[in-house]
Amino acid sequence: MEYSSLSVQEEQIGKDIVHAAYLVHKSLGPGLLEKIYEVCLAHELHKMGHKTLRQIDIPIQYDGIIFEEGLRLDLLIDDLVIIELKAVEVINPLWEAQIISHLKLTNLSLGYLINFNVSLIREGIKRFRV
Repeated sequence: MEYSSLSVQEEQIGKDIVHAAYLVHKSLGPGLLEKIYEVCLAHELHKMGHKTLRQIDIPIQYDGIIFEEGLRLDLLIDDLVIIELKAVEVINPLWEAQIISHLKLTNLSLGYLINFNVSLIREGIKRFRV
């Protein structure tokens, strides 16, 4: 699949997301509730200078109508990158499809699915492009 190039800003956000996830996981480890990782990851990204919004509702347009109760994103970074967080034993493939759908519906190009319930955080980070 061929993608358009990401901006320098999007690439930097991606690097910062991975680094922030590493810092949070190194400090807290696996086994906590998703909400704890969400607030800590948002805090780390905010410290790095990113605009970080949590649990935001994004309206969707369908059949010429805008539905306000469309999507709920775990994290939206600088209005450019979506992060879906999990703290589970096994990633459900449906969540991967969900983040791709979220990217398409928001017209964004980059998203991350991060599962903190892993021994090594690199095993819990998946990057998605549309």
